[in-house]
Amino acid sequence: MKNPSASGPETGMGEKVLELDYEKEATRIAQWIPDVLTSRLRKRGVVVAISGGIDSSVCAGLAVKALGPKRVFGLLLPERDSSDSSSNTGRELAEHLGIAYETHDIAPALESLGCYRQRDEAIRRVVPEYTDNWKSKIVIAGGIDGGINFFRLVAEDPEGGRQEHRLALPEYLQIVAATNYKQRIRKSVEYFHADRLNYAVVGTPNRLEYDQGFFVRNGDGSADLKPIAHLYKTQVYAMAHHLALPDSILAAVPTTDTYSLPQGQDEFYFSLPYQQMDLALWALNHQRSAAELALLIGSTEAQAQRVYDDILNKRRATRSLHAAAELIEPVLESLDVANKGSNCAT
Repeated sequence: MKNPSASGPETGMGEKVLELDYEKEATRIAQWIPDVLTSRLRKRGVVVAISGGIDSSVCAGLAVKALGPKRVFGLLLPERDSSDSSSNTGRELAEHLGIAYETHDIAPALESLGCYRQRDEAIRRVVPEYTDNWKSKIVIAGGIDGGINFFRLVAEDPEGGRQEHRLALPEYLQIVAATNYKQRIRKSVEYFHADRLNYAVVGTPNRLEYDQGFFVRNGDGSADLKPIAHLYKTQVYAMAHHLALPDSILAAVPTTDTYSLPQGQDEFYFSLPYQQMDLALWALNHQRSAAELALLIGSTEAQAQRVYDDILNKRRATRSLHAAAELIEPVLESLDVANKGSNCAT
């Protein structure tokens, strides 16, 4: 499939459908943040975990625009599999914004919990020779080609030799469950500092991630406010340009920064690169046909329909990630308080 730069006359769609007045939007968000803190959350400032990626960087930039640098606290939370460039970019951003920040290596906590051990145990059931000096990642396959989505393990030995194996469900689930420790430990550290400072925790998902459930429940899905959950990823990049963030941020390629091998988000979860996924999500939300989407992204109509199907399937499969805990019956007094404006749900 091609990466479209504009629509043809047949569709009336193209990347321009995602254009915004970024000064107006940045101002709107910057006015909303202190209002939420004051009237709903009753907090003094915000904590932002800075990964070096575009989403957390834009959230930090918007928070500074809203509150000033003294009321924004940044966290860099690397671990054994994190890229060095992520921490370097995160520090550059924090210093560019003039915010206080702290680096907290979460690898010892993950080691104690068995994150790496339990992940590697599952990998060795697939690749028996796998040891600590190997690298690995999981990639998605199947769906865009008309099959059922399934996952493959990519394992790389110290000499650079690679193996790929289809993962059975038990091994896939154990690898993902172990890896999810990372997001949950990071969130625990964020809330420690939030409690210490009487600050709120900022969640950083963009619209594509929020809609498609690309987050860990009680991990990176947990937050007190999510200022860019309505913005498509393409719009987040444009907002970063508008906020004049460092060039290293503007050039950042979306990755999970979770596995020891580099892993793009479209390798692991999404059907297409984010530019095309944004357009597909917009087109589905605006009830455009698969034929129109196909012209837009340079695919066959059948492929476009499979992208739509994948979006809808992920919405169904991840609905529980957004849900509050189940109760045997409504607790009305509690619901009355929640309905006054709390935004703390996953």
